Amino acid sequence: MPIDYPAVLKLKTEAAPYSWSNREVMLYALGIGMGTDPRNERELQFVNEAFATPKPLKVVPTFASVCVWGARPGVIHLNRFMVVDGERDITFHKPMPVAASVTADARVRGVYDKGKEKGAIIQNEIVVRDGDRDIATIVSSTFAKADGGFGGPSEGMPEPHQVPRRAPDRSIDIPIRPDQALLYRLSGDRNPLHSDPEFARRAGFPKPILHGMCTYGLTCRAVLQTYADYDPSAFQRHRVRFSAPVFPGETITVSLWKDGNSISFEAHVRERQVIVAKNGQTLLG
Repeated sequence: MPIDYPAVLKLKTEAAPYSWSNREVMLYALGIGMGTDPRNERELQFVNEAFATPKPLKVVPTFASVCVWGARPGVIHLNRFMVVDGERDITFHKPMPVAASVTADARVRGVYDKGKEKGAIIQNEIVVRDGDRDIATIVSSTFAKADGGFGGPSEGMPEPHQVPRRAPDRSIDIPIRPDQALLYRLSGDRNPLHSDPEFARRAGFPKPILHGMCTYGLTCRAVLQTYADYDPSAFQRHRVRFSAPVFPGETITVSLWKDGNSISFEAHVRERQVIVAKNGQTLLG
């Protein structure tokens, strides 16, 4: 069934209820690899509420990407074997709370037709609210590789952030555990592309791939430990485009450039020298 354009632009939901506790906060942090070294006291503050006492448990800013998992403006019929994350852009209006009961408003911001052979891009927006206060605005882009040719516009998406051309100011390596996708999926995304070898083969991959949103969280970790002094409240915005899959067991190298409060970044898989996340930017307060 082709995408119903322009009717798809009217899809929205309002005030859908969600909640989380410190359990979900810690599970997410573990899902992006924090706590691998049990002696790293700065990371323990994100994964161990007992250790954090009397200091409060810290929340990884990109927990926002899963805190209202399942929120969406409505049903868009896509070929699920050919759907991958394309981009994520989160604006943080206040630090993510350790536990909360919130509401989420979701709408379709835009749908772009790249052609029958190139697919479609669906851009959604979710606003997470705690009462009358906005916590985060989440803009996601989904690349539906088999759903182009529906007659929508091909242009109009925002221009990506451009990273500097000079050598990176810092680079860090982040190993990906072989079971990282199996752990990360417990934060909400149960797509079998990340856990089922047969499903992955049918989608054109030799084995299950890491969630793009796990890669997103890994880039947040990189900024946290380099330029944010492990302070989640410093994050105002974190955005990146996904350009290639990561396989569990590989090593991601994150390259970072600092220009004032703007941290540009991109990530590549060290073993294959393939860029997997590009046009990245974090704004720090």
